[in-house]
Amino acid sequence: MTTIDGNANHRHSPARAMLLLGLAYPLAAHVAVVTGRPALISASIGLLVVLLLLPGLHRGRPLAWTLLLLAGAGLYASASSERALLLLFLPPIVLNGFMAWVFGHTLRPGRTPLIERLVRLMHGPEDPPGEEIVAYARRVTQAWAGLFVVLTALNLLLATLARPGGLLLAAGFDPTVTVPLEAWSLFANVLNYLFVAALFVVEYAVRRRRFPQRPHRSLADFTRRLAALGDLFRPAARSWGPRHRPRRRD
Repeated sequence: MTTIDGNANHRHSPARAMLLLGLAYPLAAHVAVVTGRPALISASIGLLVVLLLLPGLHRGRPLAWTLLLLAGAGLYASASSERALLLLFLPPIVLNGFMAWVFGHTLRPGRTPLIERLVRLMHGPEDPPGEEIVAYARRVTQAWAGLFVVLTALNLLLATLARPGGLLLAAGFDPTVTVPLEAWSLFANVLNYLFVAALFVVEYAVRRRRFPQRPHRSLADFTRRLAALGDLFRPAARSWGPRHRPRRRD
């Protein structure tokens, strides 16, 4: 029992560290923008790099450690650069754009919508969801894809018009309409995540009302079940064919 518990704790330790890093990064980024210190900007980007590479680092992958060293060297060099701020504009755009693709590409013909896939995994093969739940899951997938598309566009627009240091100003253009840099940071590093959290909570409340016979007891239990899916929560749903059955592995 001790060995099993020890292995479980070892397996979940990266998830806890990723959660802490995920919470720390936007706060560190916002502080870095408000203070305007390049060293803090590079440090906050460093948190994001570690967050993205942590699974590979935990498994001892040479590529992950190599990328970490290269990123560390690049961030150290940028710590004294006046253009270090440009590094902070990219993550909100890229991450939201990636999440829009994660949800959106599963809505293509012949694919299983991501939320439907998760619903089937949570229900299990012995309790497949009904047609009404499947249709609802598709609409929820569309809602998530739409939210991330909107967040991507807004982050790009605000980063482009930010003053000082915005993308247009960095490219040598002086836009007629600008937004304060602190306002961009407030949206990108705080409100952005609040919108995501709000949709998560609101969707759960709607689903709880519409489908009371669900395989989880509370929001905390749902979140725990979602996290427990681990590698099954993948953007590429190619293994789910038209009949929603997992592809055999030889």
